[in-house]
Amino acid sequence: MTEDPFVAHRSLLFTVAYELLGSAADAEDVLQESWLRWADVDRAQVRDPRSYLVRGVARQALNRLRTLSRSREDYVGQWLPEPLLTSPDVAEDVELAESVSIAMLTVLETLAPVERAVFVLREVFEVPYGEIAEAIGKSAATVRQIARRAREHVAARRPRMRVSRSEQQAVVERFMAALRTGRLQELMEVMAPDVVLIADGGGLAAATLTPVHGVELVAKVLARASRSVFTAATVWLNGAAAVRIEIDGEPAAVSLVVEDGRVTRVYLVRNPRKLTRLDEPAGLSR
Repeated sequence: MTEDPFVAHRSLLFTVAYELLGSAADAEDVLQESWLRWADVDRAQVRDPRSYLVRGVARQALNRLRTLSRSREDYVGQWLPEPLLTSPDVAEDVELAESVSIAMLTVLETLAPVERAVFVLREVFEVPYGEIAEAIGKSAATVRQIARRAREHVAARRPRMRVSRSEQQAVVERFMAALRTGRLQELMEVMAPDVVLIADGGGLAAATLTPVHGVELVAKVLARASRSVFTAATVWLNGAAAVRIEIDGEPAAVSLVVEDGRVTRVYLVRNPRKLTRLDEPAGLSR
């Protein structure tokens, strides 16, 4: 019996929805809606099921993104994407790993919903302009213009350079070792002078409500956290080496941006509703 195309492409469809929404829970809801719609489709009329399903999931995700964009304006403190546990081999696909990184998803959050949909479909999944136009209900010419604007926007905000998997892992290990000691000097040595810490507690866990700038202030915040009952372990989150910690028994996820051998961004997720996907690797694919 031939496997249903939706089942065969589920990892791809989840990845599309997750990159558009930054939330695994919302991505799963979109897949459920899309599955129900797919069940009513006359399969004989679908020439390319993969493309058809990607367009359908993108359309559903865009509708949800428009609603979420309004609700996120009322979010308590900083909003960060939901981190996902991933297998180390996701990092081997450099383009995929970059596209699902917390840093990139945070940049995508600054795009308007349609711009985000166009950028993700075109730049990450290489969907033709005509198919994107069909998915979002605009002309191919308009989609090209949106894609150009989105590329420029993302290029101005994304990390300046890529680092190798081994370099990322080495810096993460140094950061974690410094975090365990809680010593300011050791923490400061692993971070860049202009490092920024962004924390997401969602009003449900203690977290700074605004970004913290500068190595001294960031080190003090981290050292304060590590004085609690504290454990830390290296994990793979969103295609990169990262840190999973527990503060007084409560979990948190730390993703890092590394440039020139030092940490330039610290993304700390403490909102418990965003920490439910840290025990089993998520299936991500392009």
